[in-house]
Amino acid sequence: MKVVVIGGGIAGLAAAHALSGRADVTVVESAPRLGGKLRTSPMGGSGPAAELEIEEGAESFLARVPEGTRLARRVGLGHDIVHPATTSASVVVGGVPRPLPTGTMLGIPTDALALARSRVLSPAGLARAAADLVLPRTDAGADPAVGDYVGARLGRQLVERLVDPLLGGVYAGRADRLSLRATVPQLVPILAEDRSLLLGARRVRARTAPTPPGASAPVFASVRGGLGRLVAAVAETSGATIRTGLTARALIPAGAGWLVEATTAGPADAGGGVGETLGADAVVLAVPAPAARRLLEAVAPRSARALVGVPYASVALVTLVYGGGPGTLPPPGSGFLVPATEPTMIKAATFLTSKWPETAGGSGLTVVRASVGRAGDDADLGRSNQELAGVAAAEIAAITRAAGSALAARPIASRVSRWGGGLPQYLPGHLDRVAAARAGLPPGLLLAGAGYDGVGIPACIRSGEAAAEAAVEAVLAAAR
Repeated sequence: MKVVVIGGGIAGLAAAHALSGRADVTVVESAPRLGGKLRTSPMGGSGPAAELEIEEGAESFLARVPEGTRLARRVGLGHDIVHPATTSASVVVGGVPRPLPTGTMLGIPTDALALARSRVLSPAGLARAAADLVLPRTDAGADPAVGDYVGARLGRQLVERLVDPLLGGVYAGRADRLSLRATVPQLVPILAEDRSLLLGARRVRARTAPTPPGASAPVFASVRGGLGRLVAAVAETSGATIRTGLTARALIPAGAGWLVEATTAGPADAGGGVGETLGADAVVLAVPAPAARRLLEAVAPRSARALVGVPYASVALVTLVYGGGPGTLPPPGSGFLVPATEPTMIKAATFLTSKWPETAGGSGLTVVRASVGRAGDDADLGRSNQELAGVAAAEIAAITRAAGSALAARPIASRVSRWGGGLPQYLPGHLDRVAAARAGLPPGLLLAGAGYDGVGIPACIRSGEAAAEAAVEAVLAAAR
């Protein structure tokens, strides 16, 4: 059978890989390169930093869910899976980095003593969080916003200083606007089974803790040489025909299958690109929700309407490289998060060469990456690349100085990677919207990717693989 996968990010490539040996697959990607938000590239420019291969998008994936490491092993990269040298992060409070308390679930504390020792909350904030133990059950509704439910149980300060920055690091969104069921499914059992959020989180964490007691397993993983290697390996081993620079414009029903009208890239003064049509028994739409919506408007209007409720946030990642000498060594740890209540442009910073020592390639350089922008707060993205890099370097210097080990030297190289509309926002009711979108799809059309089933790499892989299985089932059903 023939399957066209529209979108060459990791979800689309995972779908193509899952169909290997079972279908003739063509992957259609409008960009000149595969990988979507997985991109490993040289810093460029001149000097000792020029050849460093640095991630421009995601820099790791969850290791405790199997899809990422499993796919890496299947494509021959099992021996190249690496884990962070440190994951000890901080959160900035009043301009000073304070260690994130241990034993939390996306900011929800399960160890009261660790929370108190971290000094992330004020005495009043700690007292308000402790009130959860005696407050009556909260009627959260069908799908509350994370910030509303956690705030009602533990207080606004804990939301602002812990939950919001941690969720913001994943979704670039605000806890007050993100669906609890879609973004923190670990808390869903607590809604029905527990009155106290603190006690419920402690119970859920104990249930999912590594065994035997006291054992630990790496939380995050990556691939030696960068996640771009994972993209290339999945594409190669899938056996699919890869068409970059080809944009899908329309879907047309054709008997039991589909026609995909597409256009190659071409200069505007020459009338644009050249059109062509691809036939398929099934089509996997592994593209962001706005792109899927445009393709579905004519053939699945109910699905297109449901996807209107999946907005996207824009972010920029500022990579800074420091040479040797005074003022070029970061404080201990993997980096810091910055709550939206702090008066800074940057929302987080990762000490890449502390977290992933192989990043430096033995050069002795220090690499730091900061993020800018989040849903509803993207004014700073209007700054020039030079200004973004300069402000980021100045704020990192001030925050690390407060930690006692300032990255105060002038960076020897910088790069700004902009991801316009890069991160989907799972608003309350997201799971119902996605279910409605899928229910309205005609046979042979499937949805996959970060806009629907989770933004992490393992979630995108799982989504692509599920779409591949659904495509096979749809074609077999049509043939009966």
